[in-house]
Amino acid sequence: MAFLENLVGIFNDFLWSKILIAVLIILGIYFTFQTKFVQFRMAGEMFRLLGEGAKGAGKKKESISSFQAFCISTASRVGTGNLAGVAMAISVGGPGAVFWMWLIALIGSASAFVESTLAQIYKVKDASGFRGGPAYYMEQGLKKRWMGVLFAILITLCFGFVFNAVQANTITQAFQTAYGVNRTLMGVILSVVTGIIIFGGVKRVAKVAEFLVPFMAGAYVLVALFVVVTNIGQLPGVLALIVKSAFGMEQVVGGGLGAAIMQGIKRGLFSNEAGMGSAANAAATADVTHPVKQGLIQALGVFVDTLLVCSATAFIVLLSGMYTTEGLDGIALTQAALSSHVGGWASSFVALIVLLFAFSSVVGNYYYGETNIEFIKSDKKWLTIYRLLVVGMVMFGSVAKISIVWDLADLFMALMALLNLFAIAVLGKVAFAALKDYTKQKKAGKNPVFHASSIPGLPKVECWSEEASEKKAVS
Repeated sequence: MAFLENLVGIFNDFLWSKILIAVLIILGIYFTFQTKFVQFRMAGEMFRLLGEGAKGAGKKKESISSFQAFCISTASRVGTGNLAGVAMAISVGGPGAVFWMWLIALIGSASAFVESTLAQIYKVKDASGFRGGPAYYMEQGLKKRWMGVLFAILITLCFGFVFNAVQANTITQAFQTAYGVNRTLMGVILSVVTGIIIFGGVKRVAKVAEFLVPFMAGAYVLVALFVVVTNIGQLPGVLALIVKSAFGMEQVVGGGLGAAIMQGIKRGLFSNEAGMGSAANAAATADVTHPVKQGLIQALGVFVDTLLVCSATAFIVLLSGMYTTEGLDGIALTQAALSSHVGGWASSFVALIVLLFAFSSVVGNYYYGETNIEFIKSDKKWLTIYRLLVVGMVMFGSVAKISIVWDLADLFMALMALLNLFAIAVLGKVAFAALKDYTKQKKAGKNPVFHASSIPGLPKVECWSEEASEKKAVS
């Protein structure tokens, strides 16, 4: 086990410090300029589309709405990375890590827009409506099925197995801390409930996500807002501390400049998944009239995750001052920090929120594996095996040592992200053209409708023939 931990650590250090961070930032800036700062100039349109999608949720029983697709991806995004991950970043990298989390979200939302728009353009039909994602645009857009298969394997290992082990690990630790619940017993309960939901298919996953996401995120942000308001006098000092520590002007804990950048970007990406290629799988399921609509909604998801939920944890921890306490890390730090603000009931509240956050992530993560298993081979037998393995990994993660689980998550995330970033760098021009078409139609006062001929030279894509697009517009 020690050898495996060392090997994983070496690969992580190399991938994160030498390659991935540079690629993420460079491509994020490139996409930001190429889309003319789409994540800022079209923020109002993002909220309008999300509201429109929420009104239409559930009206078409045969398909997934844009709001439900947003909830699936947010269910996966908003998980332990927002609570345990943010606290871990602050304890290791200092308060400056929060600044780099924010920056990677602002830049990365452009990457999220590009990958989700591409996922919509290259999606395919299935029994539940649509499916797609990086594996599909690698095969159709790049004409490289082998790359799609490799990505499908990585995301299945990463999300279906390793990330779900991370989520289960945090749930059992939180309940053990709050209530003294045996981790094995909690793992059995989680495994059974997970099996009931995932064997119901993507529509059951969508329904669970649609119910859990608004409730859990809203409750947690309201508590964090209460903490900020009651400590409003300290807020300017905390903001100044974040900025100073981000640039190495103030040494706090272990947080020099390198540690702050590394932890902030690492945990930021783990949480919001921008550019990783994961949320694109959920984006492809949505039934919309134009790919850009879902691209904009998914870009908003990055802001909701990092600027809202991650910031909530950051302010709870920093305003408490407990991030300098030795022996407190991860979810235990978040529980202790919130308890210092609102009293002993906070530990139980965080345990409940962790259960909702992490379990919703298990549900969302499962779907990412499912759609990629179907890409490799559409066979119910393999899907059943995958579902059983997911349940097994939830049980494994419930009792495993936390460090090796997080390190494996980082490694698979890095490999997957690099593969996806290469693909969207090459195919980005297709998303830019789709955005130009969308903007042109909006300026003309139309409800934008997309078909393959909207982009000159775009190869035949399954779901965007002129006839299919017009049917969507009418319905």
